[in-house]
Amino acid sequence: MHKRTRRLWLALGGLASVGVASALVLNAFQSNLVFFYTPTQVSNNEAPAGRAFRVGGMVEAGSVQRTPGTLTVRFVVTDTAHTVPVAYEGILPDLFSEGKGVVAQGRLDGNGLFRAEEVLAKHDENYMPPEAQHAIDQAALKAVPQEARPR
Repeated sequence: MHKRTRRLWLALGGLASVGVASALVLNAFQSNLVFFYTPTQVSNNEAPAGRAFRVGGMVEAGSVQRTPGTLTVRFVVTDTAHTVPVAYEGILPDLFSEGKGVVAQGRLDGNGLFRAEEVLAKHDENYMPPEAQHAIDQAALKAVPQEARPR
């Protein structure tokens, strides 16, 4: 084999290796990517079916229901325009309460119930995830008639 042919095969082998490695990294990245959706987006079917995602907003007042003798909790997340029912089995964060901000990660089941695998509560009185605050602001804007909005 000539030097030139050997160099060509080495270059092609190197390119193939880089291509396979890149494909594996991108596949792993996409498998672990979790997007944030608001209750309005979930109700408009913008959330991915069959994939994990995060839903965030406020825990609706009076919606928390605990199953006696278990760690199962059901509650409703709202952005003031739409709601998403959530079921979670596990220990909730200490700061979790009605009327407070929450982000839940999980999947929607066939009945529209969000089955959370993880629940995160805001960490102090002034914090809310920027996406959740934006969603609440947008929902409030949509609730105001067009002619009453400030210009």
